[in-house]
Amino acid sequence: MTLYDEIQELKSFECPDRCVLSVYLNTNPADLNAQNGAWKIHLKNGLKRLDEYLKASNDEKEMQAYKTLRKKVEKEILDNQNDLQKGVVIFASPHNDLWSVHYVQVPVKTSFHWETKPVLEELRYMYKAYPYAGIILPSFKGIRVIDTSMGIINEEFFYEFDAGLEVWTEQKGVRSSGRIQGRSGAGSTGGGAAGGNSPVIGGSGGGSPVDELDHRLKENLERFYKDMGSKIEKLKKERKWEEIHVVGEAEHAKSFSKALQKKPTSCVYKNLINNDPGKILHEVFEV
Repeated sequence: MTLYDEIQELKSFECPDRCVLSVYLNTNPADLNAQNGAWKIHLKNGLKRLDEYLKASNDEKEMQAYKTLRKKVEKEILDNQNDLQKGVVIFASPHNDLWSVHYVQVPVKTSFHWETKPVLEELRYMYKAYPYAGIILPSFKGIRVIDTSMGIINEEFFYEFDAGLEVWTEQKGVRSSGRIQGRSGAGSTGGGAAGGNSPVIGGSGGGSPVDELDHRLKENLERFYKDMGSKIEKLKKERKWEEIHVVGEAEHAKSFSKALQKKPTSCVYKNLINNDPGKILHEVFEV
């Protein structure tokens, strides 16, 4: 289930009595309010205040439900404290076994709520600031695609450009999801593209064998980008991306942007094809 689908379910979730715990916790190591384990104090105090509030209501059933969820939430966060990012968002309830946990790479304002439904105002704000988007990283190797929302990496794909075999291959993570035949060239380049040197895109047109190969590779790459442009437009509809961002060396980024139906929301002219997703998100959304 994508985050978009999960948010839609959360919007419609409700129980007859108060039984939903909503937790927003700032764990950003760069924030003075969360540094040196200060977030642990905020977590403990926030949950304790809800505990005291419920004790005053004198509802034993409600109190027991809250205590069970409180322990589960504390265990979840403390068990993962070495992998925390900027924030944690949790929605939990014994009703229909609701358990929704998100470790996000975007700013979170700490708050705790015990209501009949998930408190989504902060989540909506975060979603608006960091919407559902596709980040496209074109290169001579192929195209890396990052499906993201609210600083979360929902999924990654890699479409490999192989000028020699004249196919492109879709990969999810380290596993290939199958080879898809594509129109990346009108003839085999044979072994001429190998030999230890990477081909240069955009030959001088001087007529030498190397220039002719470079020219053909450039044409094949542009054809590959055109085919992939259609694929990305389809992904945009399927995954409900509100934005598309293109990241890559200027020549590749500009060439791929032309293959899209609409101009991308932004273009970042940096080669980040092999970088960590967190750095890529930072370059796109925070620079």
